[in-house]
Amino acid sequence: MLHYALVFIIVAIIAAFLGFSRLSGLSATIAQVCFVLFLILALLSFLKKKA
Repeated sequence: MLHYALVFIIVAIIAAFLGFSRLSGLSATIAQVCFVLFLILALLSFLKKKA
């Protein structure tokens, strides 16, 4: 999940550099969603492991 977030943020940076603002915004949003999902799943995994 974290890998996908990094890939989408790189795509967003490249798209912004090339002037594709919609693609850049969409990629950044997808990267944020992937990163939040990663954090939630990591937190649940750590809590489950300790319990």
